Amino acid sequence: MMLESIFLDPFRFEFMQRGLASALFLSVSGGLLGSILVLRRLALMGDALAHSLLPGIGLAYLLFGPSPLGLFAGALVAGLLTSLGSAFVSRLTRIKEEAAFAAVFIVFFGSGVVILTAMGPQAKLLPMLFGNLLGVGRADLFLAAGASTLAVALVVIFHRSILLETFDPIFYRATGGKGGVIHFSILVLTAINLLAALQGMGIVLALGLFILPAVTAYLWTDRLSVLFLAAIGTAAASSFSGILISYHFGLASGACVVLALGTCFILSALVSPQYGMIARIIRSRREGRGVLHTQN
Repeated sequence: MMLESIFLDPFRFEFMQRGLASALFLSVSGGLLGSILVLRRLALMGDALAHSLLPGIGLAYLLFGPSPLGLFAGALVAGLLTSLGSAFVSRLTRIKEEAAFAAVFIVFFGSGVVILTAMGPQAKLLPMLFGNLLGVGRADLFLAAGASTLAVALVVIFHRSILLETFDPIFYRATGGKGGVIHFSILVLTAINLLAALQGMGIVLALGLFILPAVTAYLWTDRLSVLFLAAIGTAAASSFSGILISYHFGLASGACVVLALGTCFILSALVSPQYGMIARIIRSRREGRGVLHTQN
């Protein structure tokens, strides 16, 4: 019945196709970049980066109106300034990188709230804030495809440098590796893909498509290649189910995708055979019984 109701409305079905295609493109890049962010313990930096796009969007709206290209450019500039600003602060002062990133993010996010408050209610900015996958246009779809392709291409081409910087940054930099360049490039790629996800997921939920698949996959495997594939698969399956539920019940599409991802994460955190809560509780009890048996 659910699929029949979709095919009976070709116009709405076309919008759902675009939203699904956009989400699938971003699932690929999100699975890759999210896994790297999680392994490098940069997940919270990704969240800060997503929220720091807000003043760029607000200023771009004031200057160029609701032009998608203008909003994208404004958000991109804000993301780059956040990354560069935090890098300069951490390298030229005694403040550690995560603290510098948090400080710059708070300033940018506060500025964005002030700008939007001064503008008054702007309904046309709501998709940028909360997302609407079923309202994705052709330009948004091409942007998602381009951002995803760029991320995949750069991760494949520079995979050795990324892996060394992720798992052994001291050795990589001691052998002449450009660790700072790799670090900044990862943040820029994340910013670009977050921008591509704005129309569909919104600032509030965009990072969910990157972090939740990665942490879910991380609970199931210790192999990097499997981690990448599992994160991509989780993101794609959750995007499909979330959009279908959103379409059929008239719910917020980005939120439905994130809830589907969250369900996968919670179930994995509970039942993962090696790293899940239930397995660890069982092992802990067995070890406790073993100690008592040995003492007796």
